[in-house]
Amino acid sequence: MAEEGETLELYNLHYSDLMTLSSSLDQFPTSYENNEYLESVMTTIMKNLGPSGPGLLAITGVPNASDLRPTLLPMAWKLALLNNDDRKRVLKDHGLGSDVPLKNIDRTVSPFAMQLKYNLNPDVSNLCNKNHSETDGFSSDTESPCEFKNLGNTFKDLGNCMIELGLRLARVCDKIIGGHELEQSLLESHSAKGRLIHYHSVIDNLILQASNKARSKTKKTERTSSNHSDLWQQWHYDYGVFTVLTDPMFMLAPENNGSSQSCDRKECESPSGHTYLQILDPNKNRVVMVKASYGSFIVQVGESGDILSKGKLRATLHSVCRPKGFENVCRETFVVFLQPSWSKTLYVYDFSVESSSSNGEDSRICDEDDGQQEPSSDIGKLVPPLCDRLKNGMTFAEFSRETTKQYYGSSGLQSKR
Repeated sequence: MAEEGETLELYNLHYSDLMTLSSSLDQFPTSYENNEYLESVMTTIMKNLGPSGPGLLAITGVPNASDLRPTLLPMAWKLALLNNDDRKRVLKDHGLGSDVPLKNIDRTVSPFAMQLKYNLNPDVSNLCNKNHSETDGFSSDTESPCEFKNLGNTFKDLGNCMIELGLRLARVCDKIIGGHELEQSLLESHSAKGRLIHYHSVIDNLILQASNKARSKTKKTERTSSNHSDLWQQWHYDYGVFTVLTDPMFMLAPENNGSSQSCDRKECESPSGHTYLQILDPNKNRVVMVKASYGSFIVQVGESGDILSKGKLRATLHSVCRPKGFENVCRETFVVFLQPSWSKTLYVYDFSVESSSSNGEDSRICDEDDGQQEPSSDIGKLVPPLCDRLKNGMTFAEFSRETTKQYYGSSGLQSKR
């Protein structure tokens, strides 16, 4: 997709407003004027997360984020370029794993994941103001290489803070929609998946190839960067309730030192001023680039959030594209996926998934209409329709298995990505 295209500047919800709105009290203990302001904030939240909006917003002013984000995100590229044995040892020390084969030297992303446990009371603990490093860390944190010493602790601290953001936003949405479906589904889950992700620059893959050749003289590797698509991550919907992401960090590797795994990297500005997260805006039926404030957290709606809210929230169709002409720029981010419990039963809402699209061109829909759709027709071919993956009364576990199978299974549309 063209980087020069339209850019979506996310609505910024301040953390202090989120705290006030997610108060357990039904009535806000504030003046009439402030109530009027809070009502306008709630209206704007639904305008952005509902059927008429893009399905995502940003949260700013989060305590501790300014310290945790720059500490954790650079560890992603360092882990990605470690040799396999050392990386395996570091991940084990800190309780992390990965859901892609990290021995594949031609991979375009390297994710490092951990299941984050929580057991919160209905008032939602203030996790963003807590520091768990001294009590919840792995004892082996002190035994890891210096650059990864606090990997496990920082991962959990930032992850727990992002869990709080998602839970509080779910409560606010429930207040607006009515009922407690979204928040309760997350509290019943007791866990979320955290994923630290390194998006490889072209130079990163050259480093991995050179390292692989040095270790194995019997195997000849002649892969080149021409095999990479223009996307770091293919088009998809997340299938949880909310996905919470850090504003990405871009790192610059010296081009003349591309053969060295230990080459220094420095944080740089986004080459085009946006996050390289792109969405298909269903109302405008075109791809737009997402721009977020530095240090903010992006929250986007997943399909379970769409389903549980009976269409009051809109799931976001998205991908991550590569910066063109910047072979030495990589991208780091941290993501927390907030999902219902595996046993949660999902029901197709009364007005059906087909009416969740205001223009009838949502790529989730089973529609025989062959009308001209630019560019969603091409994107839609990569995204299995929701009605093919969700059957009424499915558990979330069954829905997630079917979704993963249709996206990435042996016969999935994106299995060769």
